[in-house]
Amino acid sequence: MQQFGDPSDAKRLALAIVESIPEPFVVLDSHLRLVAANSAFFETFEIDPGRSHGISLFDLNDRQWDIPLLRQRLAAAIPDHPEIYPFEFDRDVARIGRRTLLMSARTVDYGGSSAPNTLLAFRDITETRRAEAEKQALLERTEELLVQQRILFQEMQHRVANSLQIIASILMLKARAVTSEESRRHLEDAHQRVMSVATVQNYLHLTDGVDEIEVSAYLKKLCNGLAKSIIVDSRPIVIDLHASESTIPSRNAVSIGLIVTELVINAIKYAFPVSTGSERVLVSYETRDTDWHLVVADNGVGRSVTEKPAEPGSGLGSLIIEALAKQLDARVEIASSDKGMSVTVAHATFHSSTSTAA
Repeated sequence: MQQFGDPSDAKRLALAIVESIPEPFVVLDSHLRLVAANSAFFETFEIDPGRSHGISLFDLNDRQWDIPLLRQRLAAAIPDHPEIYPFEFDRDVARIGRRTLLMSARTVDYGGSSAPNTLLAFRDITETRRAEAEKQALLERTEELLVQQRILFQEMQHRVANSLQIIASILMLKARAVTSEESRRHLEDAHQRVMSVATVQNYLHLTDGVDEIEVSAYLKKLCNGLAKSIIVDSRPIVIDLHASESTIPSRNAVSIGLIVTELVINAIKYAFPVSTGSERVLVSYETRDTDWHLVVADNGVGRSVTEKPAEPGSGLGSLIIEALAKQLDARVEIASSDKGMSVTVAHATFHSSTSTAA
């Protein structure tokens, strides 16, 4: 660093440094009187340089800088604390109106050789604070709209649930009223499918706003609901669940839930024409990376003994499962023997360790 023997050289350098600063900058003496300032300070605040030297900061521009907060901060900090943390204050600027300024200050103590100076730097943050206020207002408005949307969605779900219950009740009343066994069976099938949709809809209503659904809890809730609504004391069928610790996107939960309920209903209805006391339906769900593997298996009589149109592979049940699997980019495979039947819905091929109910 160059050393200056002539004090005037050091003074010229200091003034040049002050002038090179792009934002308003002021040098004050120990009595907070103006010693030097750059052009940015004079131009921004419309101060006459010829009438400012030696004037107290608080007397500049007809005392426009005599701001209580500014006076308080400077008086309290100088000279006990060499640095003042930046703080904000508002003031009116004739040319541009009300502005929010961020001021930082530092006191330079020369060790007793001369009185200290205080350096003030100003930054106009009006637009920054305005943008932040607009952003906050937008966030608050967005949150308000989201709350309204959530309320409307909950109301819609409530109405959908009521409508499903009404439809299910009407179907059951019709099933009890008809004399045709075939018509009764079709109405009962329709009733059970409506109830399966209601079961899925009710669970997803409880997890409203969740992007990822925990599979084990989800399938457990569905299986318990199906067991209560379909299994009767005269047919003690056990529904077992084995699900790995994983989550699925909420957008896929409806399709997987409907597949499970359709397959469980079919197993309960058709796999056990004669009670043996050991009837069992197994629901398993495994994952490997992004792939998943769903199996619904029973230890019943298998397809070779009972050929019902609603079983997977034929009729409406098959169409529903195939359509839902297609939505999930999955394939459906059916295996049947005299030891039972299993239906696999898989997003990829890998061996499952829990694929039978025997």
